[in-house]
Amino acid sequence: MNDELLAQAKAWQAQDPDPETRAELAALIASENEPELQSRFGARLAFGTAGLRGELGAGPNRMNRVLVAQAALGLAQYLLEHATDEQPSVVIGFDGRKNSDIFAQDSAEIMAGCGIRVLLFETHAPTPLVAFAVKHLGLSAGVMVTASHNPPNDNGYKVYLGGANGGSQIVSPADAQIAAHIDQVARDLEFGDMPRDIDIEFVADEVRAAYAKTATDAAANLAGGNASATAPASLRITYTAMHGVGWRTVEPLFSAAGFTLNVVAEQIEPDATFSTVAFPNPEEPGAMNLAFAKARETSADLILANDPDADRLAIGLPDATSPEGYRHLTGDEVGLILGHAAAAAAARTGRKGAIACSIVSSSALAAVAAKHGLEFKQTLTGFKWIAKVPNLIFGYEEALGYAIDPGHTPDKDGISAALAVAMLARELSAQGITLDEHLTALRAEFGYFANGQVSLRFTDLSEIARLMAALRNNPPAEIDGVTAKLTDLSEGSAELPPTDGLRFDLADSRRVIVRPSGTEPKLKCYLQAVGETKSQADELLASLDAAMRAILADI
Repeated sequence: MNDELLAQAKAWQAQDPDPETRAELAALIASENEPELQSRFGARLAFGTAGLRGELGAGPNRMNRVLVAQAALGLAQYLLEHATDEQPSVVIGFDGRKNSDIFAQDSAEIMAGCGIRVLLFETHAPTPLVAFAVKHLGLSAGVMVTASHNPPNDNGYKVYLGGANGGSQIVSPADAQIAAHIDQVARDLEFGDMPRDIDIEFVADEVRAAYAKTATDAAANLAGGNASATAPASLRITYTAMHGVGWRTVEPLFSAAGFTLNVVAEQIEPDATFSTVAFPNPEEPGAMNLAFAKARETSADLILANDPDADRLAIGLPDATSPEGYRHLTGDEVGLILGHAAAAAAARTGRKGAIACSIVSSSALAAVAAKHGLEFKQTLTGFKWIAKVPNLIFGYEEALGYAIDPGHTPDKDGISAALAVAMLARELSAQGITLDEHLTALRAEFGYFANGQVSLRFTDLSEIARLMAALRNNPPAEIDGVTAKLTDLSEGSAELPPTDGLRFDLADSRRVIVRPSGTEPKLKCYLQAVGETKSQADELLASLDAAMRAILADI
């Protein structure tokens, strides 16, 4: 048994206030289980632009009370050093995952103990509401305790910064500066020695009311300006919160806008075990099966699904060719619908600005921007980049994230986006047009872009690095029999900061971007094909998908 490893485990156990993780360590120490101890103490969860995210458990390489306390104190020290306010301030929210409320309470007390003004949500809050509160209240920072759509035994710690950062998620160099403070705290202080205070304010109901108004106004603007129309009797909507925290905010918002939602009762309340889904991510196969069943039962015209922290939105529409009777819209399809609506709304009001998407999202948005005289910007993946586009009107990423009101909520927001889709569907229904027919018309106008993804999940993260290195050092000269030009995104450019990614542009205008996921143990290949018809684009995409799977399998 490694004596140093054993000493680390015993030292951590001695300061750990959580009986569950203390018992976990006691069992591993007693059995001298070196592989499991090495897994927990051989590395540390890195604090980066996504904050913290990882599996619950004991030790510095897991999410637990000690690690979160170190992060809270490190963030507090950063704010005291960098915030321009006389008294730095922070709002803290949490979702329904295991220990989210405890992590939030620990963070609140520790940051208050450092002299920071702390506002804590009294109960569960969706992630967009925390992002909104930072901007609305003019605060120095925000913290959301969530692992979003990760597996049930994960949790995370998402950080927003006010001031010059505009209330959006942290990026470099703030992430490294906060991480340095956290590392120093971990070296210098144990859990019981950290400053604490219970001088904490609860977030006022006014914040939820203000969010509801701005979200409703933004959604109505995209749908044509009518927020209070009576929903046609034929418009039936199924909604699921995916065992998350969206419903408390969604229900009054939709009710005030004249909608009645048929909910998936088994998934409507927070459930830390996510008992009906293997992965609580609407993108995952099977995750929306109960929503499809409810939709069939009620003959729904539209399915709306939030992920557990409600920053993402999935859409389902009737499809007679599908075995379920419904099909998912891709994030790019919803991005086209909402992006076009946002551009049209800007044209109605004479507003100028930019619409934006990530580099792995569909290029169709560029055609929308060109038609409406707006700027089009592409950013690195993640709303930490999209939200920082100057004069942003609308932004999206293909992973079901949409910002329809970035001036008020500088992050993706699955709740306001859901309301916008519902209002738009209602307006179209009044004209005798379905949302699917509307999407078909948009494709005919702006081009047939087919987008897909090859996603590989790993338990050994070194495999992702190995695959990336193999593609980078020995790139294929051809993909699917077509010449492919490589751009190494790690080198950066005038438009984009460096990132670990590879872009292959094929001579026939198809595109492949390969990158590790920033939030999950996955390697992702984002595919795009453009055709003169939908069927041609789909065929080109299917062929590209098969070719990339063969290349990856060979490696």
